[in-house]
Amino acid sequence: MSTINKTKLPPGPKTKLPLGHLFSFRRNSLGFLIEIAREYGDIVHFKIGPFRVVLLNHPDFIKEVLTTQHRNFVKGRPLEMAKELLGEGLLTSEGEFHKRQSQIIQPAFHRKMIESYAPAMTEYATRLINGWEDGMTVDIMEEMVKLSTSIAGKTMFNVDIEREAPEINQALNTVMSLFGRITLPFSEWLLKLPLPGTNRFYKAKARLDHTIYSIIDERRRSKWDNGDLLSLLLRSQHENGGAGGMSDQQVRDEALTLFLTALDTTSLALNWTWYLLSQNREAEAKLHEEVDRVLQGRIPTAEDFTQLKYTRMVLGESMRIYPPIYVISRQAVEDFSIDQYIVPAGTIVLMSPYLIHHDPRFHPDPEQFNPAAWDKHSTGLSSKYEYFPFSRGPRSCIGESYAWMEGVLVLATLAQSWRFKLVPDHPVELLPLLNLRPKYGMMMQLHRRK
Repeated sequence: MSTINKTKLPPGPKTKLPLGHLFSFRRNSLGFLIEIAREYGDIVHFKIGPFRVVLLNHPDFIKEVLTTQHRNFVKGRPLEMAKELLGEGLLTSEGEFHKRQSQIIQPAFHRKMIESYAPAMTEYATRLINGWEDGMTVDIMEEMVKLSTSIAGKTMFNVDIEREAPEINQALNTVMSLFGRITLPFSEWLLKLPLPGTNRFYKAKARLDHTIYSIIDERRRSKWDNGDLLSLLLRSQHENGGAGGMSDQQVRDEALTLFLTALDTTSLALNWTWYLLSQNREAEAKLHEEVDRVLQGRIPTAEDFTQLKYTRMVLGESMRIYPPIYVISRQAVEDFSIDQYIVPAGTIVLMSPYLIHHDPRFHPDPEQFNPAAWDKHSTGLSSKYEYFPFSRGPRSCIGESYAWMEGVLVLATLAQSWRFKLVPDHPVELLPLLNLRPKYGMMMQLHRRK
């Protein structure tokens, strides 16, 4: 019987360019991954600058990295550079430090706490639509960012930052647009040079820091403690007489990380959901029928979450087609075995929810927006790694339940009174940066439901 040779690298595109496939990847990272997966299969090897990269495109292989062999992987180089913005927050920290921070923060995302956030979610959604007029045109992406920013500020920090939302959004857009640069090889050197892009990055970072530190200072003065995220972070500073508690910098890192990931991920999920509903009137009509029947014109509550089944199906299907986090990265600490290959230590491993979610082997008619099919398929998955918009395993998103609650309640609140129609000829194109954004925003006309 023949034995499997586990010494060769996986197949992949070759190039003689000194920087490998860096420019192809930077030009359109998602398109590049789709192309090489189609040509080379479920394990693809390629180079980006001096870095060896392997793309895994099968749920079984992804499970190996995110769960089975997870101790052999760190966030590594791609998110190492994100520390320039986020510091040692949950998204970027590693090992025992990450585990300790996660244990401190976890109570803010327990079921009862998430349910207590529901009134703020619907209050700010109601405030938003009270400012709309029938027939007006808005960038629904900007509207959802403004809304998610206000909700995150209130639920995590118990502050009203609605007026600051436009400035925060601008700073966030600046940071995201420059993330392509700071993930480049040798980017640590670029960040030390007084380049225009570098200056914009640090100016945006300073704006975000100002918001977070102002919130922290105000909370300290008020001594308010309601068990929210900021309460837990500040409370940890006083544990054991201050020994072992978080420093001011750590409080800032965790607060900024969770604030930005909450507002950015949820706003993107809602943006793409409104777009898909505008293109699928049958699904939109079913959504309206459910919210009318369940809510009878009242504002939704946390108790309605389980009753809004089709609304959850709509959001789930939207995140299948347009997962806000379209690629997840890890870096191997030691050599690891995958299928018939041994991948060397130091290799960057990429796993794309977008690719898996659009693979007909795992999702029938993957380009079709069909909430009912998503619900049927999701309850019978042979592997939960066929659908992972929030990642999986020990490092999965701590705020997944929070995002589901906010997404469903906001959808229900807005859909009771409004329909959204994409502005004719408005271009809809993907912009894959750190997450999956609409390149030209999402201009929509608002129509009040009769």
